[in-house]
This record gives sequence, C-alpha cells and structure tokens, in this order.
Amino acid sequence: MNALQEHSRSVWMDVKVASHAKSLSKDLTIDVVVIGAGIAGLSVAYELLQRGRSVAVVDRGAIAGGMTARTTAHLAPICDDSLAGLISMRGTELSRTFQDSQSAGVDRIETIQSKESIDCEFRRLEGILFLDPTSEESVLQDEIDAAKKLKVAVNRDKGLPLRGLAATPYLRYPNQATFHPLKYLNGLCDAIKAKGGRLHPNTAVDELHEEGDLVKVTLANGHHIMAPHAVVATNSPIHQTVGFHTKQAPYRTYAMAFDLKRGEVEDQLYWDTLDPYHYVRLTSGVDGRDILIVGGEDHKTGAADNAPARFVALESWIRMLVPNLGEETHRWSGQVMDTLDYCAFIGLDPEYRRVYVATGDSGQGITHGVVASLIIPAMIAGEESPYASVYDPGRKPLKAAVRFLSENATLLANAASYLAPGELGSVDELAPGQGAIIRRGLAKIAAYRDEKGKLFERSAACTHVGCHLQWNSFERCWDCPCHGSQFAPDGSVLNGPAIAPLPAIES
Repeated sequence: MNALQEHSRSVWMDVKVASHAKSLSKDLTIDVVVIGAGIAGLSVAYELLQRGRSVAVVDRGAIAGGMTARTTAHLAPICDDSLAGLISMRGTELSRTFQDSQSAGVDRIETIQSKESIDCEFRRLEGILFLDPTSEESVLQDEIDAAKKLKVAVNRDKGLPLRGLAATPYLRYPNQATFHPLKYLNGLCDAIKAKGGRLHPNTAVDELHEEGDLVKVTLANGHHIMAPHAVVATNSPIHQTVGFHTKQAPYRTYAMAFDLKRGEVEDQLYWDTLDPYHYVRLTSGVDGRDILIVGGEDHKTGAADNAPARFVALESWIRMLVPNLGEETHRWSGQVMDTLDYCAFIGLDPEYRRVYVATGDSGQGITHGVVASLIIPAMIAGEESPYASVYDPGRKPLKAAVRFLSENATLLANAASYLAPGELGSVDELAPGQGAIIRRGLAKIAAYRDEKGKLFERSAACTHVGCHLQWNSFERCWDCPCHGSQFAPDGSVLNGPAIAPLPAIES
C-alpha cells in the first residue's frame, strides 16, 4: 500500500482490480505497450485486443490503483467547465464534436459492461445543475443557449427536494450515467486477460524512445519492452519534460462519503454553479442503504495544505442540504490535470511517430479515458477518428492565452521558493508524522519523521524539472506544484510525470 492509499482511501478501494497480476521481470516484444493502468490505459488495451493486436499494460503501482481509483465517477458528457465556456474556447463545431465524443464514451461503457457481463452498478439517470446562491441566474440561461447550439437536451425547472433549494432554479440533463469504476475495471481486466492481454503492476518505466520502426521501453528493473506502438496513459505524461506540461495544470480535489437512508435523496448526478463547484452522487451501501459522495473545494496542487478545513467546508455544505445525512465513511483527495481549453490531449504525440498519449482529464477523467479508446486504436490501425480533431495533442490553445500565462506563472513563483527560508529551523523540530522543508546551507531538504521516529531526508527538488516540492500532510506525500508529480516520504515516485525518486541527503 503506497502513501496515498494508506492515509486516504476512496469509497471504491475495497475492490482489488486484477489482484493476481504480476510485475514484468523479463524482456518482451509485443504489438502495443500501454503505460498506465487507469481507465484510459485499460480501455485502450481492451479496444486494441478487439482489433487483434497483442497488448501489454504496465504501471508503476497497482492496476487501477492511481487517480482512477479516486474519481467520483460521474458519467456526465456535459462539459464540466460549462457548455458556454466550451464554445467560447473551442467554437461551436468542435464543441459539438466534443459532446458527441463524451456521449459515445458513456455509450461504450454501457455496451462493454453488458457484453462482458460486468456487474458494476451502471445505470442511466439525470444530471442536475443547480444555481449557487452567489451566482447570477443568467448563468443557467447561458447554458440553455449553448446547449441549443450543441444539440444537447436540457430542461429548465425550479425547486429541488433538498433543504433550502425549494425555490432554486436548475437545469435537468437527461441520459447521464454513473457506475462503480473499480468494479467495471475489474471486469474489464478479466476480459483483457481472456483475450490474451498482459497486465503488469509494479512495473515502473524509466525511459522510452523510438528505434527505427519500434518503440523501446526501458523498465526500472533493467528489462525492455519492444513494440511498434506505445501509448502513454499515465495521468500526466512521463515521457516529456515540457510539451504537454505547459498546456495543463494539476489541481487537487476533495471527496467524502456518508451513510444515507435509501430514498432520502433522489438518485441523480448533482453539481452547482460555484467555481470551484460541488458535485454529488449516490452509490450502493450495505443493508439496503445508500452512500452519498460529495466532492469539491479544489485548489491548485501545492498551493494549500489545509485538507481538514476543506473537509469541514464540504461536510457543512452537504449537511445543510441533506440534514438527515448519516455518519462519514470515507474521505480522500485526488488530482485533476486541468487543460487550458477544457479538452484532453489524446492521439499521436507530435514529437514522435509511434507514441500516442492520453492526458488532461479536466475533471472528466472517466469519459475522457474511454474517448481515448475510441481514438487511439483507430489511429494505430491507420483509420480516421471523427473525434481526433477535438483532442489533437499538437494543438495550441490560442484563445486560452491568459490562462496559459496564469497557469505557467507557477514556475516563476516556485523558483523563488528556493530563496526563502525553511519552514522549520532544523529536523530536530519535526514531530512524528510531520514533513517540512528545511534549509541546510544553500540546499533545501524535504524532511519527514515517521510515527516511530525514523527520519527521511530527501532533496526538495522534483526530479522532473526541479520544481520546489510542498508537503501534503493529509496524503503524507510531497507534491510538485508545477506539474503534479508526487513522492512518498522515502522519496519513491507515487505519481508522474517524474520518473526518478528523490535523492537521499546525507545528514
């Protein structure tokens, strides 16, 4: 169990996906190597096998053990940055194709869970966007106008059966969906194995490069995978130093689960017009009861270390709406890669001939991951995808120039952190279970003392491009504010784009 899973467990994590899969401990030649075993990587692998390709999926951690295990699994094709915002950024035609692709992703999940007999609680329901008290009512009208342009069905209504919302206007989107993401992926893995696919957890990648008509993937254990095609589906790409990282930014989001009497809240997807917005859904509990999941309180990764206060705010907000809410059962956080123009980067990496990429979940990682499986296998087969133009990895979001400058200002601000004093005077001030940045001469040290008093001292520079790390006391890991890498207290990599661990510092 890694540090992220030890101190924060999502409501899904009791389901172990592909628990019998083994790490790869030999060289391998295969048609396609997929790096990353979340919803995107596993969905791409499944579709490639359907097309007769041999496939190996490798991941530095557990299968489906990364950010996919931390989703709240709203299968909502509606752009969560608003339809009006999407049109302003991408134009009507590309926005309509975006919506078509997202709906196709949900349809594909429905088809696969039926075809493969996967019991994953898939169901169709409605999406409810309701007005936050601080928002102008014109926001809803803007969405109605945008939906009309994009041919998205929506109905306006007023009054929800939640406390304080009896007169609140809202929009109702039909034909949304939801499911249990890890039950689905566990069934998908069974189908992948049955079709001859290979699943290799605990198989970290150190490097990949093209050699003629092949891609050579070098593993941390020294073995190699050779394949005509590679797909990098690692939440944040591990094969580039800059590239996509200037066009997306990491944000942390928080979620909680509560026991609830069945029927107390209608089974729908809910989100409000606040920025950042709240999101709510139900899943099955025990003894015929429901579990209500609420999320929100997002912030830029590394910009805050106040998870307890954010959970308090989340709980206060949802208990105000649902006064009969039961006890808390889970709390966790996850990381979202937010792109400048609200759409993921999916397709052939423009700097390669045989390496494909899926990144930039933008708060809709489940649907974006399945959309990747509708695009990349077709491209590998030399076919055209009707959705490829929306997600072109080489695009330059010119209309997002202001956001580009804002998001990339993190790099400049982060560099100044190296000139600041340490958070504590010395490691002697560290309490058990505490992490902090310590200055020692000209060096900055990421220091952590575990509950038994053992001290870990590592470089405070992310091994991706050297950004100054920040301690995340809730997850008990080191976060990189620049591009979203995460490291365990012992310096090992938990989440890319970093590949190398933090170097140890001699006392």
